[in-house]
Amino acid sequence: MAEAHVHEAKTGDASFNLERFWFRNQKPIIAVIIAIVVIAGGWFAYQNYVVAPKEAEAQNAMWKAEQYFREDSLKLALNGDQYNRGFIYIMNNYGSTKTGKLAKYYAGLCYLKTGDFNKAVDNLSGFTTSAKQIQMMAYGALGDAYSELNKNDEAVASYKKAAAEFTDDAAMSSEYLFRAALKLETLGKTNEALNLYKELKEKFPNTNRGFAADKYIYRLSIIPNDFSTK
Repeated sequence: MAEAHVHEAKTGDASFNLERFWFRNQKPIIAVIIAIVVIAGGWFAYQNYVVAPKEAEAQNAMWKAEQYFREDSLKLALNGDQYNRGFIYIMNNYGSTKTGKLAKYYAGLCYLKTGDFNKAVDNLSGFTTSAKQIQMMAYGALGDAYSELNKNDEAVASYKKAAAEFTDDAAMSSEYLFRAALKLETLGKTNEALNLYKELKEKFPNTNRGFAADKYIYRLSIIPNDFSTK
């Protein structure tokens, strides 16, 4: 019987403490709840009434620029025409949207193809996406731009990132790993190049670059002598 009284007292104390806590703190608790509701409602409204319409506008503007890009009309793709917007306008005015960010990637490719390598770097280096295959291509294109600018360390690093980003695309991953290895070889960093050629052979043996890796491995593995050629 004594144990029952003790249990009831403990239960009663807990209930009393809870009621007292609520009485003392109900105003700040209610304020926090209201703040959460307001923030959640504001986020929902922002997504549906601001972000979604801007995304739709960006997509409507994007299709013609993409068409020009596919047709290799790169200046029109970048700048648009009398009736249509180009990638520059879209990324500057809809940069917070997915389509606006994709326009930045396309702009970087246009600059790379037209030989404006500094602008290519500016756009591609700031581009990120959760679409791994596109991100792989962006890293690879960035490597090409750095290579054209003779920023060789940056080029190698970008090619390595590209090779590792989306290995499901074995053909492109092996291509970028090969470019990293070849760049290192031309810089005279033969040991690093050799390691990458071996990695290429191991990871992507059934690709064109994987099949060709043996000759590069052999070339860098033989001991130089009087009959060796550079």
